[in-house]
Amino acid sequence: GEFSVHYQPQVDARGNRIVGAEALARWQHPQLGAQSPTEFIKVLEDSGLILEVGTWILDEACGAFAQLIADGLVDPLNFSLCVNISPRQFRQNDFVERVEHSLKQHGLPFSLLKLEITEGIVIQNLEDTIAKMHQLTAMGVSFAMDDFGTGYSSLTHLKRLPVDTLKIDQSFVRDAINDPNDAEIIRAIVAMAHSLQLKVVAEGVERQQQLQFLQSLECHIYQGYLHSRPV
Repeated sequence: GEFSVHYQPQVDARGNRIVGAEALARWQHPQLGAQSPTEFIKVLEDSGLILEVGTWILDEACGAFAQLIADGLVDPLNFSLCVNISPRQFRQNDFVERVEHSLKQHGLPFSLLKLEITEGIVIQNLEDTIAKMHQLTAMGVSFAMDDFGTGYSSLTHLKRLPVDTLKIDQSFVRDAINDPNDAEIIRAIVAMAHSLQLKVVAEGVERQQQLQFLQSLECHIYQGYLHSRPV
């Protein structure tokens, strides 16, 4: 009972409207206090416990949003609930059924859910990954490529994967207004996303200048401390 799920809003800067939220695991240890996800998620991955916790996070997020929808606070047809999926989770034989069960159990439209995957998932078993992604997209679930630009296989596989969103990693966003190289990488990612008819979301936006730069490139959807911490 020490884990909880927090949600970081995703905002469309054109109307300052919340259009989605990313579910993020948090661990409040009774003696040690708040633990860093960068450390404990790795332990969950390495130990295999990520399978149990990952299923719990998905279910917890679906339950929370079923309540928000019931309370009239979220329009289920114009919102993305984003949940990160680990490579181990994705490799489960019954992964598609687990996702389907969570959505059906809470009476959510499948189009509400956007699963965030990283390149690590893709390169481990490409054919299995693509097959599962197509099964889920046929049901209405969508996919985002997380931490885009930090790996090495994206371009090779991107055209084969049914993703509809690229997420620009915060490591590029952080220094974009001071580092010309980061600015160029972001410019290239946004241009490529537009040419492939993909949505693009910037992570880690903390300052108004960063948002202004992103908007100048027609990247309008962002998440980060500028708007809100995960809550």
